[in-house]
Amino acid sequence: SCVSRKKIVYFQNDQIDQSKFSNSYKTIFKPDDLLQITVSALDVEAVKPFNLPAVSYATTTNSVIGTPRQQLYLVDNEGYIDFPVLGRLKVGGLTRQETINLLTKKLDPDYIKKPTIIIRISNFSVTILGDVQTPGTYTIPNERITILQAVGLAGDLNISGIRNIQVKREENGQIKTYELDLKSNNLFTSPVYYLQQNDIVYVEPNKARSQSA
Repeated sequence: SCVSRKKIVYFQNDQIDQSKFSNSYKTIFKPDDLLQITVSALDVEAVKPFNLPAVSYATTTNSVIGTPRQQLYLVDNEGYIDFPVLGRLKVGGLTRQETINLLTKKLDPDYIKKPTIIIRISNFSVTILGDVQTPGTYTIPNERITILQAVGLAGDLNISGIRNIQVKREENGQIKTYELDLKSNNLFTSPVYYLQQNDIVYVEPNKARSQSA
């Protein structure tokens, strides 16, 4: 059957003030994030205790199995990680730069002078469900993805997908639902235009698709 063009075309409604559109995005660490933290400095020996390798040992010979890889740090439900020498550190709710500043303050000058710290989330992923070409969970290596890029990863919406979509995000221990209209330019100013780790994007099928299913 025929579908009205007004129900299909993206970005056809609501002109926005470009001054309200910002490309700035800050990653905020949350429980269940796996952080890869690398500490470097001119004194190579001094940074070794803070870059412990993750290894596996044979039960019979107690020898290392496989190639050592860098240790990952799990953010627990209270927002803490267990970091070598420094112990438990509260990083949940902090941005990347705030966490770097925290570590720098604790390391310099007692342990390392002028350390360089790099932090990445190794399990940053978003889930796209519903009426898209290829639903699934996608790992995002650069930790920065917009709602449009997520839809593109899933192969775009099917023609039967309603242009109103939902983004479900955990905030302060509760699931909050945001609604977006891909037909409107207002989505560029939405708080969920940039997705965060573990966000769920759901595209609802139209009535005809639901009834045929």
